[in-house]
Amino acid sequence: MRVERVVKQKEKDDNNEVVDLALLDDLIARFKAKPGNMIPLLQGAQDIYGYIPLEVFVRLAEGTGLNLSDMYGVATFYAQFRLKPVGKHIIKVCHGTACHVQEAGVISDALREALKIKDGETTPDGLFTLESVACLGCCSLAPVMMIGDETYGKLTGKSAVKVVREIKRGESK
Repeated sequence: MRVERVVKQKEKDDNNEVVDLALLDDLIARFKAKPGNMIPLLQGAQDIYGYIPLEVFVRLAEGTGLNLSDMYGVATFYAQFRLKPVGKHIIKVCHGTACHVQEAGVISDALREALKIKDGETTPDGLFTLESVACLGCCSLAPVMMIGDETYGKLTGKSAVKVVREIKRGESK
């Protein structure tokens, strides 16, 4: 007698959120047979979920035949991939040379204190994730931060916190 494995379509991730694995079916069908498909698959999965939960890695491996450890290796090598959920607004504080000499550390310190999170963490309300980055390419605006697609330059700790508070106020309306 042959026993057929039943693939669960919904799993809970580490954050106890339900992950609908059926959302991956079109992505897998589109890229399964294409050479060099790993990065587009991971990018597509992250576009769907906002990050790449463990269950998604397993489903991609099962659906494409890609090696699970190879996918994890690629996802942890490239900074574009996220393995944990992030906030609705990602705050990137530049710590490149120009920003560093213009006191970018003060900006990061003020934001950490105001948001009560460490670098790389997300606020409990899921609104903000704080990240230090190597360079945003806006040296003439140093010190600078980006929130989404908006760039804020010539900052002080106080002005950076003010921007975040205005966004938070806008979200509560």
